Amino acid sequence: MGEPGGSGGWRRAGIAGAAIGVLAAGAAAGVAVERLTVSRSVRRKARLALDATGPYGTLRGTPGRALADDGTILAYETDEPEELNGAYEPAGTDEPDGADGASTTGGPAPLTVVFSHGFCLDQDSWHYQRAALRGRVRTVFWDQRGHGRSERGEAKPVGIELLGRDLKAVVDAAAPEGPLVLVGHSMGGMTVMALAEQYPELVRDRVVGVAFVGTSPGRLEEVSYGLPLAGVNAVRRFLPGMLRALGSQAELVEKGRRATADLFAGLVKKYSFASKDVDPAVVRFAERMIESVPVDVVAEFYPAFGAHDKLAALAAFRGLPALALVGDQDLVTPAAHTEAIAEALPGAERIVVPDAGHLVMLERPEVVTEALAALLARIGEGPGNG
Repeated sequence: MGEPGGSGGWRRAGIAGAAIGVLAAGAAAGVAVERLTVSRSVRRKARLALDATGPYGTLRGTPGRALADDGTILAYETDEPEELNGAYEPAGTDEPDGADGASTTGGPAPLTVVFSHGFCLDQDSWHYQRAALRGRVRTVFWDQRGHGRSERGEAKPVGIELLGRDLKAVVDAAAPEGPLVLVGHSMGGMTVMALAEQYPELVRDRVVGVAFVGTSPGRLEEVSYGLPLAGVNAVRRFLPGMLRALGSQAELVEKGRRATADLFAGLVKKYSFASKDVDPAVVRFAERMIESVPVDVVAEFYPAFGAHDKLAALAAFRGLPALALVGDQDLVTPAAHTEAIAEALPGAERIVVPDAGHLVMLERPEVVTEALAALLARIGEGPGNG
């Protein structure tokens, strides 16, 4: 057996890194991958070509910073509707605290749609929806701690409750007054639920609509990730300890993760997308987002999902216009979890998108965008209602 820094250790780290890659895509290890027949150099060139393809991840808004209650700086960006012409400016956008209150400059605060992204993604995962809504409604996109441009913070492990407080800090800084629509994908949806659990008065006083996309209210320990029973049991038994060990050897694991890029790419595609015709540039875009999250951050977040149980928190949204949407082949947060959300929110629009996986907003962007536009229309303040 080789030493940790030798070729044997590097290969083992590569296998471990691939397993982390599965988690980064939202699932667990133990997937059989077909043998690749194209040369590695050709595949590497193809990835580089795809990196330069398309506008994915290029949309930028007005940057801001929010200060979490533990001192972590959270990055967000705001896109303003064209008709405002600078008539509204939330306080606190120049400093990372939003502590100046809810002062505005001329005119009432508009409706703000706040987008929260999923595990091992970042705010750019909403690329298509951001492009469609840009200039039509005020939007805020933020990076969860340890993701994108936000700081990691000192909390280990990271609980969903903490993420809910982070979202409150972003709202206080980016949209301190006015009506809100909260949109969350995967972990972002859990974050929205945690916000409601801890700040029901905020939901009561300001939230006018909510959208849950490919997420779960709890019982994630029952998800099989498309694996046979023996594989699921093995993952549940060994993964927590493996993550703790790998988190302490992040540099070695990251080397292995890069060395097994082909395996990683196959796992990302399996757990993120379902259709055969998904744009390869979109798949590569998802890989880049997932690759950017360090393995020790993955390890810090993982325990939160087993502990997540926010079904009761959904009661805060009852009576509001709501959307519950999921891909029919989502292996990470299966359709049954979205059904549970919809059952807790009578009157919510339920949409199960055919031939779509976990990253449904990238795989079937037109369906997700149209559903969000319909939600805003139901509220009466969305595009075409002003």
